[in-house]
Amino acid sequence: MAFRAEENKLVYHYDAEELWIEPWGENSFRVRSTKMAQMPSEDWALLPPVNCKAEIQLYEDGSASIRNGKILANMTPGGKLSFHRGDGTLLLNEYVRNRSDVKAEYCSALDIEAREFRPLLGGDYNLSLRFESTAPDEKIYGMGQYQQPYLDLKGTDLELAHRNSQASVPFALSSLGYGFLWNNPAVGRVTFGKNITTWEAQSTKLMDYWITAGDTPAELEEAYAKATGTVPMMPDYATGFWQCKLRYQTQEELLEVAREYKRRKLPISVIVIDFFHWPLQGEWKFDPTYWPDPDAMIAELKEMGIELMVSIWPTVDYRSENFDEMMEKGYLIRTDRGFRIGMDFQGNTIHYDATNPGAREYVWQKAKKNYYDKGVKLFWLDEAEPEYTVYDFDNYRYYLGPNVQVGNWYPVMYAKTFFDGMQEQGQENILNLLRCAWAGSQKYGALVWSGDIHSSFSSLRNQFAAGLNMGLAGIPWWTTDIGGFHGGWVDDPNFHELLIRWFEYGTFCPVMRLHGDREPHKPQYGTTGGATCVSGADNEVWSYSPEVLDICTKYLFLRERLRPYVTEQMKQAHEKGTPVMRPLFYDFPQDKKAWDVEDEYLFGPDILVAPVMYAKQLKRSVYLPEGASWTNAWTKETYEGGQMIDVDAPIDCIPLFLKNGAQLPIQE
Repeated sequence: MAFRAEENKLVYHYDAEELWIEPWGENSFRVRSTKMAQMPSEDWALLPPVNCKAEIQLYEDGSASIRNGKILANMTPGGKLSFHRGDGTLLLNEYVRNRSDVKAEYCSALDIEAREFRPLLGGDYNLSLRFESTAPDEKIYGMGQYQQPYLDLKGTDLELAHRNSQASVPFALSSLGYGFLWNNPAVGRVTFGKNITTWEAQSTKLMDYWITAGDTPAELEEAYAKATGTVPMMPDYATGFWQCKLRYQTQEELLEVAREYKRRKLPISVIVIDFFHWPLQGEWKFDPTYWPDPDAMIAELKEMGIELMVSIWPTVDYRSENFDEMMEKGYLIRTDRGFRIGMDFQGNTIHYDATNPGAREYVWQKAKKNYYDKGVKLFWLDEAEPEYTVYDFDNYRYYLGPNVQVGNWYPVMYAKTFFDGMQEQGQENILNLLRCAWAGSQKYGALVWSGDIHSSFSSLRNQFAAGLNMGLAGIPWWTTDIGGFHGGWVDDPNFHELLIRWFEYGTFCPVMRLHGDREPHKPQYGTTGGATCVSGADNEVWSYSPEVLDICTKYLFLRERLRPYVTEQMKQAHEKGTPVMRPLFYDFPQDKKAWDVEDEYLFGPDILVAPVMYAKQLKRSVYLPEGASWTNAWTKETYEGGQMIDVDAPIDCIPLFLKNGAQLPIQE
């Protein structure tokens, strides 16, 4: 027979293929298939499973099934796999069109396999996995961060690869009641087509995915969090306001900004030293020419109650003091073709290899000596994709294998580099800011932001979708550059409007961080070391106009008043994996209209946020979910849920509604 039961898993073997289906958490399966001599052992994003006992049946007709709580998998004698709820409702069905069973309704002369392994020279396979689209009205969410405006991803085509502002986190949540993790770090693609869903890996040794069934989105999300881990508890300081710009050029400039916030009595929790405060890339330390006494600087900031975050880049300049040693020890990414350069920004550089445990320890020890031991407990792990000057994914090779085979694992190991080091020092509630993530990054304290995005309303709409889908992909710590990164001119009234609307929205993001490369650029301060990289214009809340300052001040204090509420949401994220910001359907899955809303969200359970994301808009429609009453936080008018209403949205007001009379300090 092709099937056998073995150690609590169902095994299918035919010709060169061996496929395993085994329980992996409540109501969940892990499915692996390979044509290698042995099943590869890596678990990638998945944690060891909790004890679950499967019910396995082998039938006389040569078929088989395996059940784990609410999920059931059936496999035909020919190896076609389908997933069902416990009551038999079809969730996913492999797309097969061949004549292995002429009596089956999928019998076809097309000769298409569901699990297609195309051999590559060297031993890997190009893998395609196909499922039928079982319901025309299915909606798909999650999958990480993509620069496009669609919250519902059904009908989209997504690259399974990281780029600056793109983070592939391949967990999909379906309106049909299943969650699906593509547990494969290979570069690839997924197409959620109207007829077929196709997952692809460019180079891999196996097919590996995890699937769960549940009755609500929250149940699916919590099962995924148990399978891949949850964020630590967010430290108290991180729930406040973060001040950042490209870039403070000197120690005194940064300190003067911090002092000015205190003189103005404005809330501030974190201030950031951005890139090129170092002599050369790959020298993880302050350039003493411009940062002569970091110990005194950090001490003064702590006296003001401000946490310092310092930028780290993974790039190593050929001229840097660490390059030769790292090259000798094999701690640098390799290229398969051409000269060994990954980026040519401000020097010829190649990235440290975060998949190499020795390289991780080496970089951490440098950062520990030059930052951590001085009091820096918060790192900005930039370029985390990693960013390449040219995204030729097939040209880079890591300690663990070719980039096309394992490349999406890089940001997870970059986060782990600092998480492990900080944890070893006894630090709790670890948080670091990264520009990328993959499945499982959350358990290493990864706060992800959406990268070098444009300063425009269309870009704001993209971030709206990205932030919600990142939360549903299991990354609840997410933020964005308030105002966007590129193209904002400090004296442009149109940019002022965008900045205000973005600042209002940013108040209701998990982390509230002002950042951007503002125009016009400042004159270069020096000519040596990191000073070769210029600075953007001022980007403090008082840098624009009196109106901008007044409105930003209003929302700075609003965020400050809401910090106890934000902390409670962070507790839910830590304990259960609950997204801090989530679509309306997450809390109201029985409301069919809530599944269609793509321009509102819930910030925790009690605040409905309807941001203004178009220029010159002073009124908008808001849908209030059925099953609750909703009070306008500004006017105090109360409405029953299940209806669409029009609300005023003057420039200083983001539409907010409180559920069932929640007593939250929106207004002073």
